[in-house]
Amino acid sequence: MVGSRNEVRFRTSSFSAEEACVEVGADGRGVLVRQSKDRSAGHLSFTDREWRAFVAGVKAGEFDLDDAGDLKPC
Repeated sequence: MVGSRNEVRFRTSSFSAEEACVEVGADGRGVLVRQSKDRSAGHLSFTDREWRAFVAGVKAGEFDLDDAGDLKPC
């Protein structure tokens, strides 16, 4: 079956740390995100529109952390 969750090819960012990795894949219906150390735990699903909005926010610095590890105010 094309687009089956079992056939999704996930990618890990080259920026991921060994102890803090997430993987991202697409299944034709949206974008899937999972924790690479426990792949059997499931995944989060996002529509293409939701994913694009999230990535745009990341690129714009909307989710940057301050020195204490808290989200910076917008």
